[in-house]
Amino acid sequence: MRTTALRKSQIVNHNPGDAIKPEIRNTDIAPARADAKTHTQIDCGNLPFIIKRDGTWLYRGTPITRKPMVCLFSTILKRDEDGRFLLESPAERGFIDVEDAPFLAVELEWSGHGPSQSLCFRTNTDQCITAGPEHPIRITHDLLTCEPTPYLHIRDGKGNFPIEARINRATYYELVALAEPGHVKGRKVLGVWSEGAFFSLGDLPAGYESK
Repeated sequence: MRTTALRKSQIVNHNPGDAIKPEIRNTDIAPARADAKTHTQIDCGNLPFIIKRDGTWLYRGTPITRKPMVCLFSTILKRDEDGRFLLESPAERGFIDVEDAPFLAVELEWSGHGPSQSLCFRTNTDQCITAGPEHPIRITHDLLTCEPTPYLHIRDGKGNFPIEARINRATYYELVALAEPGHVKGRKVLGVWSEGAFFSLGDLPAGYESK
């Protein structure tokens, strides 16, 4: 197994006072000209954006192929009290559709071992997030196939709805290779340490401890 080096972030800086104006077309998300004097945020309603499960951003059904633009939009992605995703700047806001999680964790770098281990993930928008108490890892399982789907907490939304990255399959296999036995709420599990926190990846397989 090898450690994958993280690349330097390529996230484009976004001026918090700027309107949300994709170069594709600016009629769906209008500039805040009318409200320049009152500083009232414009509600754009539902916007023609979709984030696919594989992390692709679509605008009116067409993939946004310019990564700097995707990275820019990702910096103003929010989540409201009802779990809905939106793009929001001080000038305007609008809701978008997200098929699963809005981000993908695509690379992993680790150092140390046991409780002193540190797991740092790179997302598809080149954010580097270190798992830990403020950025937990969670696993869900498909009700029919029991296949695991792992997620990483990126940042808080409002209420009980965080903004997360789905950990892709290759990166999840790297996590499994780093797993060790532990206990969570009285259950024997396999899990990983990061920043002093232990995250379960699943129940301990039968006969594992006898190996």
